[in-house]
Amino acid sequence: QVQLVESGGGLVEAGGSLRLSCAASGRAVSSFAMGWFRQAPGKEREFVSAIGWTGLSTYYSEAVKGRFTMSRDNAKNTVYLQMNSLKREDTAIYYCAQSGRYYTEQVLRLDSKYDYWGRGTQVTVSP
Repeated sequence: QVQLVESGGGLVEAGGSLRLSCAASGRAVSSFAMGWFRQAPGKEREFVSAIGWTGLSTYYSEAVKGRFTMSRDNAKNTVYLQMNSLKREDTAIYYCAQSGRYYTEQVLRLDSKYDYWGRGTQVTVSP
């Protein structure tokens, strides 16, 4: 059984940083693409970032490009999302998800292509 558990969320002032973690069990993060999505109150869930199954490619939404960095630690079976220069509009619940192996960047931006999801971690950015 695959389980994804996010951590690292919290309250931070605008301009600050947070690092989210997603610990996986039941399936190796090194063998499948992983993604981060977020959902703000009253809004639909949106793509934030993804890392391909080889770990060589990372993808970002335009909203976070240049501020967020996704990475993974195969030994810890964990993926991370380093979030810098946080803005109020980054406030949301952040979800980690695991997808298939051979999906392209375009596909990895679609939440419907992810098989497993964590419960999320709240990120709140104060003014």
